[in-house]
Amino acid sequence: MFAHLKKLFARPPRVMPPRQATTPATAAAKPGDAIFLRRDAVFDRRGQLAGHLFHTRGALPATLDDAARRQADSALLAALNASKAAWNANLAFISLSSASLDLAAVDELRSANLALLLDLAPIADAAQEAALIARIEALHRRGIAIALLRQPKHPSFGEIIHLADYGAVPVAATEPSLIRDFSIAFRASRQGRPVDLFAVDIRTTDEYRLCHLWHFDYFHGSFAAQTSPAADEAAVDPHKMQLLHALHLLQSDAETAEIAAALRQDPPLAFRILRYLNSPLLGLDHRVESLTQALTLLGRQRLTRWLAVLLFAVREPAVGDWLLIESALTRGRLMELLGQTLLPGQPADTLFLTGIFSRLEALLRRPLAELLAEIPLAEDARAALLHGNGPCAPLLALVEAAESFDPARIAPHAEALAISADAVNSALLAATAWASEVSEHWG
Repeated sequence: MFAHLKKLFARPPRVMPPRQATTPATAAAKPGDAIFLRRDAVFDRRGQLAGHLFHTRGALPATLDDAARRQADSALLAALNASKAAWNANLAFISLSSASLDLAAVDELRSANLALLLDLAPIADAAQEAALIARIEALHRRGIAIALLRQPKHPSFGEIIHLADYGAVPVAATEPSLIRDFSIAFRASRQGRPVDLFAVDIRTTDEYRLCHLWHFDYFHGSFAAQTSPAADEAAVDPHKMQLLHALHLLQSDAETAEIAAALRQDPPLAFRILRYLNSPLLGLDHRVESLTQALTLLGRQRLTRWLAVLLFAVREPAVGDWLLIESALTRGRLMELLGQTLLPGQPADTLFLTGIFSRLEALLRRPLAELLAEIPLAEDARAALLHGNGPCAPLLALVEAAESFDPARIAPHAEALAISADAVNSALLAATAWASEVSEHWG
C-alpha cells in the first residue's frame, strides 16, 4: 500500500514546468473584455444539489496565460465578494489558479462552506513552494478549505495534496484506472482525517457511475443534463395538472371560493401548498391555515407565483430533476432581478413567470404553445416565450445565454441591453442563492 501511495503522491524529480507560449487560444484577455461569471451545479452522492462551482474561464487547469488567468480570477473574486448578501448555506467551490492565492480579494472571501478548487501554476523553486504551502495553511486557519485538482506531473503536487481537504479529479481527461487509483490513494492517505473526493467535468453517465462506485462525494459536469429527469411522469402527474388548472383559474379572475375548491380536490397538493406558504421564505406575520386564507393574505398575483414554482417540485428528485429545477427557478428570479432596472414598467410577476415558464416544456414534455394555451398569461410573456419578440424577449435571451455560459453569446445580449458584466454576475449570484433556498423547502 505504501509503495502505491508513494507512486501516486510522492514528489517527482524537480523540473521547472515550461511556460506556455502565447497563442490565439491562450492569449490574454483584453483589459476591456467583459468577464462573466459561471456557476455549475454540484451534486452529492444522493443525487441532490449540494452546491455550486464558480468560475469564469474554466474549472480545469488553465489554457490561459498567467496574466489572463489572474485577470479572470480577480474578476471572479470581485463578483463573489461584492455579493456576500446573496450567499446561502450551500457548498461553494471557487476555481482559482494557485498563483492567484496572493490576491488580496482571497482574504475577503467568507469562510463558511467554501472550498478553493486549485490548479497548480508553474513553480520555479523551493521558495515558491514553501510560500504556497504557508498560504494554504493560513487559509486553513481562516476556515477555508482547499480542493486540489489531480496534477501528478507538477513537481509540487505530491507535497500539496497532503494539505488538501478535497481531492479533485478532472474526470473527462483522466483514465478510469487512474480515477480508481487516486480514490484509493487519497482515502488511504487521510489517516483519520475526513475524506472528500470531488469529481470535476464528468461528461457521461458511465463516468458518473464509475466515480460513484469509487467513493467520490461530489459530482460536477455536463453528465447531469443527460440524465432523464422524472418529467416523463410529470406529464401525467395529477398534482401538476391540478396546479395548471389552479393557475388558469387565478389568471382568469375566477372567484376565490372556486379556486380554493379546486385546490381542495387534491388534499396532498393542498397540504404541500400550505406547508410551502408557511415556510420562512415568505416571512408572513400570520400562519396560513387554509387555502381561502392564503388567497386573502397573499393575493392572486403572489399565489400565482408560488403555484408556478410548485410546478417544478418533485417528490424524490434525481440529478436531472435538480438541474431542471434550478434552471427554472434561477431563470425566473434572474428575469425579475434584472428587469427591475431594465424593464421598470414591467410587472415583476410577468418577468418571473416568463423565466420560469421558459422551462415548462422540458418539465411537462408537452409543446409550450399547447401548455400556455391553458393559462391566460400576460401577452408580453407569451410573446417572448412563443415568438421571441416583445419587450421581455431581449432579457429572456440574456438570461438563457447566461445559463449556458457562452461568453461570446452573453456579451452581445448584455451590450444590447446596456448592462454590465458586473450587474449580470451579481444578479446571477443572487438568483442562484434564491433558487437553492427555495428548493431546500421541498420534500
